[in-house]
Amino acid sequence: MNKILDRTALRETLDVLRKEGKKIAFTNGCFDILHVGHVRYLQEARKTADVLVLGLNSDSSVRAIKGEKRPLVTESERAEVLAALECIDFVTIFPELTPLDLICFLKPDILIKGGDWPEDQVVGGKEIREWGGHVTIVPEVAGKSTTNIVEKVLSVYRTEK
Repeated sequence: MNKILDRTALRETLDVLRKEGKKIAFTNGCFDILHVGHVRYLQEARKTADVLVLGLNSDSSVRAIKGEKRPLVTESERAEVLAALECIDFVTIFPELTPLDLICFLKPDILIKGGDWPEDQVVGGKEIREWGGHVTIVPEVAGKSTTNIVEKVLSVYRTEK
């Protein structure tokens, strides 16, 4: 089964799963360099529903959010790596700066974000509550981030000259 779908095919698939009584959870992010913080977060997110959908920022949206030097890994490769994780059921790439349009299009039952986001600032939180869903905040893994990994690599290789 192909786990990487465009938003239209994904919505059709989710509609079938909903008719089977499945609860759908949605999370999103850049996931530039996959690390233990991501994996633990995604495993916890998976526990909240029958199906976990990951909205992946496109290369252009990552650049707009993180700066011109990012992403380090292309969207197609990031999607492939994430789709290989057992805890993720589907991946879809979105070009917008926020996942709001995608969330409103897919209408998940549960919206998952990391603990670095206050619940009242979660994009799509208001909308998901309007159709009867809810927001779940998963605690972040302290000190684990792509930015920290990049800084560590740079500091190690700068000192080796």
